[in-house]
Amino acid sequence: MAIMPDTWIRRMAAEQGMIDPFVEKQTREGMISFGLSSYGYDARVGHAFKLFTNVESAIVDPKDFNPASFVDREAEVCVIPPNSFALAHTVEYFRIPRDVLVICLGKSTYARCGIIVNVTPLEPEWEGQVTIEISNTTPLPAKIYAGEGICQFLFLRGESVCETSYADRAGKYMRQRGVALPRL
Repeated sequence: MAIMPDTWIRRMAAEQGMIDPFVEKQTREGMISFGLSSYGYDARVGHAFKLFTNVESAIVDPKDFNPASFVDREAEVCVIPPNSFALAHTVEYFRIPRDVLVICLGKSTYARCGIIVNVTPLEPEWEGQVTIEISNTTPLPAKIYAGEGICQFLFLRGESVCETSYADRAGKYMRQRGVALPRL
């Protein structure tokens, strides 16, 4: 597997719509950076957030998920309570090539504040807006800025094309828009 450089990411965004909208270079003036980097793409967090809450005293069960576990917020800034988390989604829509696997890492600006970003791998031929889990590991409230960088995606190209892609399996999170809650 090889990690793909900025030239390849730019070409795939232009020719195959791999990232839409695509920001040609890192944007950082007075904000948490986003856009194309040397070997990745820094995605932005959207304005829709689902904040975890315990008002319904629900149990978190991935096989029987209760949407009442979240409070919806549409905002420029989301404040995540101490030791809690929120779900959000990328501004960008991704279309992953059949010979590529994408992994995601949180931005250092947030990580240095105790904010951890989790995203599962984007599998070959998956497409959609990415649902992001943002965990506040601190004992203090934490701010997340909509429309700014939240995580970096790294594109790993396989030595050969996979036999079965996410699209071939008719994956349950295919073409998602907005925040997608757990599905069984």
